[in-house]
Amino acid sequence: MEYTQSPALEKEEINTFLEKAKIARICSINKDGTIHAVPVWFNYDNGKILIGTPKASHRARNIRRDNNVTVLIDETGPPTRGVIIYGKATMDEEDMDQAAHSIFNRYMSEEEARGYWKGLSELTEWVKVIVEPIKIASFDYSKDNKYREATTKYIKD
Repeated sequence: MEYTQSPALEKEEINTFLEKAKIARICSINKDGTIHAVPVWFNYDNGKILIGTPKASHRARNIRRDNNVTVLIDETGPPTRGVIIYGKATMDEEDMDQAAHSIFNRYMSEEEARGYWKGLSELTEWVKVIVEPIKIASFDYSKDNKYREATTKYIKD
């Protein structure tokens, strides 16, 4: 028996998926070569992933040392769909207020987003992480007939 990978999302499906998805997992490389993975809020803007992080965070330190990152954005299933972005991250301290609002406005009202950011910005210094995709992979198990057959053939109605 052989099974490899589910069908991919089409380009337009990827854009729609990334505009609606709520949680991303950004993965950076630790000093010892292991992977540091963290769930984050994000914004998908002009083909790039925008994330806010404390300037002194583990992921920020990792990105300063090695800017190769992977971002996984998926939804639980069944069936599961998702997008994996392999890219290069840059960090920028400019316009952090605007970046924070563009992220938080996806999760709450404008008024709540302003208050939320005001509170967070008093805790520590923040930077925005901008992930420029180099390669994008995706999967959509809802399009996979073999998966559907395998996962439903023993379920009784």
